Amino acid sequence: MSFAIIQTGGKQYKVKSGEILKIEKLPYSKADSKIEFKDILAYGDDKIIEIGTPMVQGSKVEANLIKNSKNRTILIFKKRRRQNSRRKNGHRQEYSLIRINKIFSKDGKVLSEAQKISKPSKKEAAEKEISK
Repeated sequence: MSFAIIQTGGKQYKVKSGEILKIEKLPYSKADSKIEFKDILAYGDDKIIEIGTPMVQGSKVEANLIKNSKNRTILIFKKRRRQNSRRKNGHRQEYSLIRINKIFSKDGKVLSEAQKISKPSKKEAAEKEISK
């Protein structure tokens, strides 16, 4: 199984094709759009590993943006004892949900490709409900 180590949002992720990943929000991106990551630190499979210094030039990873959203609220509560002083604050971090489609080597060859997701048609869904 092929993998790649990509860098985005100040963090590094080990990704495989077909994997769904939650990363820092990508600016100026809309849902169902294609994204290319060119900051590849390493890629390989069970036999061969290619490590960059610091990046592998010419390699890339293609992904589809599923959605942009916000995480759950994190509450920040500060209290100073005996002074009747307290402050409550909340924060919701934005993130992007992506699905890795293809991993390309530095030669431009496809190392691994995700299987296509086929959405069932309305007719197939209706037949499935009737059979239940």
